[in-house]
Amino acid sequence: MQSYLDRIDAAAELNAFISVRAEEALAEADKAPEGLLYGVPVAIKDVIDVAGARTTAASRILRDNVATRDAEAVARLRTAGAVVLGKLNTHEFAFGALTTSMHFGPARNPWSPDRICGGSSGGSGAAVAADLAAGTLGTDTAGSIRIPACFCGVTGLRPSSGLVPNGGVVPVSWRFDTVGPIATSAEDCSLLLRALAPSYRPELDGGVRELRIGVVEHLFERAEPEIAACARLAVDELGSLGARLEPVAVPLLEEAGTIVQTMMLPEAAQAHAEWLRTRLPEYGPDVRVRLLAGLLLPSTAYVTGLRALRWYLNELSPVFERFDLLVHPAMPVIPPRIGEETVSVHGEQVPYRLSLIPFNSPWTLAGAPVASVPCGFVADLPAGLALVGRPFAEATVLRAAAALQRATDWHERRPERTAGVSEGRSTIPT
Repeated sequence: MQSYLDRIDAAAELNAFISVRAEEALAEADKAPEGLLYGVPVAIKDVIDVAGARTTAASRILRDNVATRDAEAVARLRTAGAVVLGKLNTHEFAFGALTTSMHFGPARNPWSPDRICGGSSGGSGAAVAADLAAGTLGTDTAGSIRIPACFCGVTGLRPSSGLVPNGGVVPVSWRFDTVGPIATSAEDCSLLLRALAPSYRPELDGGVRELRIGVVEHLFERAEPEIAACARLAVDELGSLGARLEPVAVPLLEEAGTIVQTMMLPEAAQAHAEWLRTRLPEYGPDVRVRLLAGLLLPSTAYVTGLRALRWYLNELSPVFERFDLLVHPAMPVIPPRIGEETVSVHGEQVPYRLSLIPFNSPWTLAGAPVASVPCGFVADLPAGLALVGRPFAEATVLRAAAALQRATDWHERRPERTAGVSEGRSTIPT
């Protein structure tokens, strides 16, 4: 535990942590209960309550908010023996994809500190990549685990909606919010998920032979060519391991983002309704604009979103009946530099956040489990492969991710600042 605290202190420039529980973690390590995660040092996104610690949501409004009890997900980790090192940086109120809070400063990518970690669980991704925790918890409403896992070159799992309880979590959207693990490998994510969701039953040794995997060609075409090439090599590796690969056209990929927004924005505005009336100037500009957009949407938009959700699920159902998994590049671009608002996609400058929506919103809308796993590097920055499963098929998703990681070593690569410093430490002991 002390070695992790030393590393956190030495890597303070990454700004991955909002608060560190040094004395508490050392004391709790001496009396951690024996269990699946006995003595494992974890860190928690700062929208998830840890008793006695601040839950700031990287905001001015909650700067001095101290939780009186653990979130249910944290309580489950503690019961399994994990020890909480501290609280991790996030986009303000987890409502964005940058983790550049004006109140607590940006989390910096360990692979290139002038670049973002992604968000909103940016500190969770950075802490794992820099080996500041053996595993972390993030939340994912519309990509907030998948984006930082990809950009930081680690493994992250967005579980199926409803698999992990959301009690004690600052909400964005009650319909889409999920709590999930980020760690160095699929195996470690599986161990964390076993503690978080007792109904989950791992199948990591099953391999991918005869799994039917649909290759979402449209998203390969939407990604930058170098990233698509990395993802393609990873897909080919799955094929060489015995998976049955076939191109698939997934319906409504472009429309999914609009459907998500019609429900997510009003739900977020409702969660912040009192503060929007009384503390509006205390929000960062980007979060304030999005919350006001949700407040000003007509009530008919939400009802239309609900109807469109039913339509979307009906259209998607035949795809999940035909395939065990879907695969595509996790993100279409490399992480932009801090302060950049646009990214280049096929030579065209587009808003950063909008470039990500087709890669995330379809599976948010479906409530499906998605793992982002490292699959290579572009310009010395990580690229990722997304593995999408049917709802509540986390075992299949992590089984395929583990098979890919047994055959490759992308998930073992570390930024130069951490390579070789603590060999083996970031793996959760089994």
